[in-house]
Amino acid sequence: MEQNVVAEQIIPESISVHLSPWELFLQADIIVQLVMLILIGCSFCSWAIIFDKIVRLRRLSKLAETFEQRFWSGGSLEDIYEEVKGVSYHPMAQVFIAAMKEWKRFSESSTGSVVDSRLDGLQERILHAMNVTVDREIGQLQKFLGFLATVGSTAPFIGLFGTVWGIMNSFQSIAASQDTSLAVVAPGIAEALFATALGLVAAIPAVVAYNKIGSDLDHYAGRLDSFGTEFRALISRQLEEGKR
Repeated sequence: MEQNVVAEQIIPESISVHLSPWELFLQADIIVQLVMLILIGCSFCSWAIIFDKIVRLRRLSKLAETFEQRFWSGGSLEDIYEEVKGVSYHPMAQVFIAAMKEWKRFSESSTGSVVDSRLDGLQERILHAMNVTVDREIGQLQKFLGFLATVGSTAPFIGLFGTVWGIMNSFQSIAASQDTSLAVVAPGIAEALFATALGLVAAIPAVVAYNKIGSDLDHYAGRLDSFGTEFRALISRQLEEGKR
């Protein structure tokens, strides 16, 4: 009877020590440790990317709003162009600069009357310059999003691999000691579950952030396309007025 009481007191104490996250990592098999380090590294990189993308998109959204207010304030396009050209600026300004460069090249090379075919060619070049600029800028903003998608889809399986390996170690401990008590089984099972938990900790934020950031980027790309459409309409009106 006294031996049972002593066993009940010793086993919980040893388990509480071995079940701490740091002790689980130190006492884990080298393979399980490698899995844990990979998942921790993936989680750290994911959060760095998430923070960077969220901050950048918020800043670009504010800059775009300020630029649109300046653009539609009725000021001269030439003045706006002089303000933003040659400056590392946000994507909406880059779209504007690309279109204005084509327009200025056309204006500098045109003398006297301009035929409709040349005006149509100008509009096509402006459209192409805008589309190329939008694709380039959005491509820059999408950089490293593929990493989030990869972490979100693979981290649970990496954690599952650590889980399987930890359970295998538990069975080996049982076979070696010929003892099925909780004190023998618990460390290996805890390692396995800890690897699974780390996989989910890395995967869940990556998936949520990937969907959220992807949605915000689609909205921002649509905003750039809308601006480009409105700007082309403005240019078309001015070209038509210049023909008269």
